[in-house]
Amino acid sequence: MIGIDLQNRRPIYEQVVERFETLIVNGVLEPDSQMPSVRSLAMELSINPNTIQKAYSVLEQEGYIYPVKGRGNFVSGNQGLKMKKQESVFAALKDLVEKGLELDIGCETFVERVRKCYQEGGERRT
Repeated sequence: MIGIDLQNRRPIYEQVVERFETLIVNGVLEPDSQMPSVRSLAMELSINPNTIQKAYSVLEQEGYIYPVKGRGNFVSGNQGLKMKKQESVFAALKDLVEKGLELDIGCETFVERVRKCYQEGGERRT
């Protein structure tokens, strides 16, 4: 379910947060379902429990999960999360377009590269 890339320069907790966000937004983890315990996930991934706790804190602050005292953490049923995640992708796209304009990359060239990226991404998913 969760994979950690130890060669990645990003902190491990950020990788855990990103993976859970994707699982929650795509409906793999259903609303109100229980998250793995901090201890069990830390053992499964062979990482420090404090790293998992930090990731869970970030997920809670962003509204992806909620705690229940004495029972653990549960997936939020917030439907706006997917739209929020999509908006962050569009904001990143806007930044890329602005950088492309600075480098005189034409619209057609940009769109063609986006199509190519989608095709390559689709090939990896199958």
